[in-house]
Amino acid sequence: MTQLNQIELQNLRHLIGSHEVAYKKLSEYATQCQDPQIRQVFQQSAQDAQNTKNQLMTFLG
Repeated sequence: MTQLNQIELQNLRHLIGSHEVAYKKLSEYATQCQDPQIRQVFQQSAQDAQNTKNQLMTFLG
């Protein structure tokens, strides 16, 4: 794998942070949601954000 330059590294860190925030918010929305179908959508979206964050982290190292 090629080495990341500073701008790419900065962008990658930003994306990872954004996906972490999305995961936390969606998880919290899911806990507050009364409707089971909507709760499931929030939970799945949170899991997708977490999975994407984990995939992005593999580029760090």
